[in-house]
Amino acid sequence: MFMAWAISLVATLGSLYFSDVLHYEPCKLCWYQRILMYPLVIIMGIAAVRKDFKQYVYILPIAIVGICISTYHILLQETVWLKSVGSKCGEVPCDTDYINWFGFVTIPMLAWVAFALIIILQVCVLRAVRHNR
Repeated sequence: MFMAWAISLVATLGSLYFSDVLHYEPCKLCWYQRILMYPLVIIMGIAAVRKDFKQYVYILPIAIVGICISTYHILLQETVWLKSVGSKCGEVPCDTDYINWFGFVTIPMLAWVAFALIIILQVCVLRAVRHNR
């Protein structure tokens, strides 16, 4: 439970670093991903402290929606057939690559990994709870 909380905390601090320290303007899809990630820090922190083993009930839906938005954002940045939609996303185009480490690690990819790890850990908690019944 603490690992999932730590992942959400690192993701939140990373996004704040990109926008507040490096001054990267987030696009609309980045904002949606933030809206889903930021509350997870508080929710999972409380669940971990209270040892709420049924946290998956309210964390999994948020993380699944987040990974779907991240997937769409990655496809928007990386595929030719969605690239034209990305420039019409808002004031800051959603197809902008502020970072591109190793040729494939972008900000939406980092969010996708964070959501995926949170989902995996929540499924592990779910299985442990069902196994202990």
